[in-house]
Amino acid sequence: MTSTSDPRDVRAELESLTTEAFRPDLADIDRLPTLDIARLMNGEDATVAGAVAARLPEIATAIDAVARRMARGGRLVYAGAGTAGRMGVLDASECPPTFNTDPSRVVGLIAGGPGAVVTSVEGAEDSRELARADLEPLGLTPDDTVVGISASGRTPYAIGAVEYARDRRCLTVGLSCNPGSPLAAAAEHGIEIVVGPELLTGSTRLKAGTAQKLVLNMLSTITMIRLGKTYGNLMVDVRASNDKLRARSHRIVALATGAGDEEIERALAATDGEVKNAILTILADVDGPTAARLLEESDGHLRAALAATD
Repeated sequence: MTSTSDPRDVRAELESLTTEAFRPDLADIDRLPTLDIARLMNGEDATVAGAVAARLPEIATAIDAVARRMARGGRLVYAGAGTAGRMGVLDASECPPTFNTDPSRVVGLIAGGPGAVVTSVEGAEDSRELARADLEPLGLTPDDTVVGISASGRTPYAIGAVEYARDRRCLTVGLSCNPGSPLAAAAEHGIEIVVGPELLTGSTRLKAGTAQKLVLNMLSTITMIRLGKTYGNLMVDVRASNDKLRARSHRIVALATGAGDEEIERALAATDGEVKNAILTILADVDGPTAARLLEESDGHLRAALAATD
């Protein structure tokens, strides 16, 4: 995986990126008291939400496109290197326990493989071919979405993932933190969150990483809302796999129905702990199998299932 790029070309490219820019005003940051550094860092972080807000129309358009494809059975695949790859893996890994999705529906790929989540794999990000090799086993279809993630917007692995996905007629999204990036140009939906120079020159795990986390939160969460994984702002598809989540499941049923503890426990027992089903049995006064049938007929949308019982 040795890079064939001329180091001088790479240096020149980095010089042009806002995420890599040097800030002379922070040249003496190591001399400052810890509290002052913390205030500076907190002030920098406070600008990220505004940078994301400036791109909300592009983000919303991409989300609607993703949701349409996932409603047809498509998958959401993140691909990135380093911090960007870890952000994708993190978002993907949180979808099954939060929304009870099959782990194959939202997938996070990181250059260098799963081990790169905790240990850097040198040179992995420089390979377009590696991205293709990681995506090929998935058997991508036009209903799938591939999101390339790269702070610089120039990472070959992320660009290669998007290019391969476009060849497979997938929906593609390019998420970066520099304007006019090759990644955004390669994708059908380019989202560029320009956060500016970092507190530490070149450390794009800071503002750029935060921006990526915010956008990926939106992408997965709002897509799941569109897929009926929530009822209002309640996570009705939560998977109760531990004591905390079992308690949360009980509380969500209570908030949705206003029922008492005993009725909630009966409903959860009758539906094998499925929160959405339990809510439907209480609000529509139906049994567990009927709730399951109504939800299947409504593609998992609780509001639609309730409307069918009116």
